[in-house]
Order: sequence, then structure tokens, then C-alpha cells
Amino acid sequence: MDTKFNAGINIAIKIPKSKYDKTVIFYRDILKLEVEEVPIQNPTVSRTHEVKFGNNVIWLDCVDNYTHSETWLQLTVPDVAIATDYLRLNGVETCDELEELPENMHWIQDPAGTVFNLQKGIENQE
Repeated sequence: MDTKFNAGINIAIKIPKSKYDKTVIFYRDILKLEVEEVPIQNPTVSRTHEVKFGNNVIWLDCVDNYTHSETWLQLTVPDVAIATDYLRLNGVETCDELEELPENMHWIQDPAGTVFNLQKGIENQE
């Protein structure tokens, strides 16, 4: 099975509520990056800010029940089902209970616990 994984443009930083406002200020006022609050309807993320980070986008996600920050990354593939089967054959299970997401995407983790959003890449969509 030949599956090609590509880095996506999205990076999410899950931030405890107690550190969220200071983190937004850091990116906006200290680093002077383009930062914009975006409305969100998600049971685990109470607020989110989009940060333009070169060719990437950092999502600053306020997560009320976290005690420390985590960085989550995006992986794109030509076919999510084929990639998911490939990962399972290699001992990597999905962990979609982490956070709500559309049915055509999955969450996976590397052995160190880094979370990846697995989805079909824009370059692969018709």
C-alpha cells in the first residue's frame, strides 16, 4: 500500500483557559503577527484565534479543561480511508474521541502523544 502523507498548513495550539489571553497578546502585540478571533461552535474549544504564520495558519484554541498546552498538526493524504487502513496495519489507531471533527477526517497520535488531524488534502480534491 503506497500512501503519501503531506504536511498541512494548519497548526493548532491547545491552550489552557488561564493562559489564553496572554498567549493571544504574545502573538498579536509582541510578535506583531496578524491575529483574528474566529467564531467557533465546538464542545471542547471555547474560543479560537487564527494567526497568519508565513504559509501556515496557527489556531490558538482555548481549551477550558487543559492544564498544559499541546500542539496539534495537520496531515493531508490523497485518500483518508486508504491512509487509515495503512496506519492500522502499522499499529496506529485513530483517536477520534479527542475532539469533534467531520466524518471524513481522523485524529491520530505519534508514540510521543503528538496529535495529527488526518484529512484529504486540497491538492487531492477534485
